[in-house]
Amino acid sequence: MHQTSRTGAPYIGRMTTPPTAHDPSHSSEPLVGFSQCHLGILSRLQAFEKLPALQAAAAQARTIATDTLALFQHAVYEHHADEESELFPAVLRSAGRGREAEEVQAMVRRLTAEHRQIEAMWKKLEPVVKAVAKSQSVDLDLDAVEKLVHAYSSHARFEEEYFLPLAETILGRDGNHMEALGMSLHLRHTPQPVGYI
Repeated sequence: MHQTSRTGAPYIGRMTTPPTAHDPSHSSEPLVGFSQCHLGILSRLQAFEKLPALQAAAAQARTIATDTLALFQHAVYEHHADEESELFPAVLRSAGRGREAEEVQAMVRRLTAEHRQIEAMWKKLEPVVKAVAKSQSVDLDLDAVEKLVHAYSSHARFEEEYFLPLAETILGRDGNHMEALGMSLHLRHTPQPVGYI
């Protein structure tokens, strides 16, 4: 028998059937969105954390590129010119006849050819290095860079181990020859006064 209220309407008490089962995956969707947003922000902040180091690397790249441009313009080309205009001719003039002269001639031919090879390799790299010095985004060929460094290292090693010791022996026989070379190099690098002919 149903209970009735004072008004005579059926009495409705508390529900005795349990509510629909709770679905955690459905009700927490907004929170999952916040969590995913955090992950995205954190991943980008972790990348941002690397920015100072990348800036330092970029600054170092610009410095090295600028220094290398100056190196070739003011040192490498000038060094090659000094050798070809002053050193090589002086040693060739002072070399003894026969085998010694032939040896010097062969070395001079080799060293001069290597100068041209190194300069040609640099000419291909120079535009890209200029771009790096200006912080432009370019692809610098690592293989070409390594080949240039290796070529110059081999060139310098041969000159240091074989040609320069021989040149010292040849020019050292007559102190005047060594002095003449020193004077030629000095005059070559001494700025001339205005109006000098």
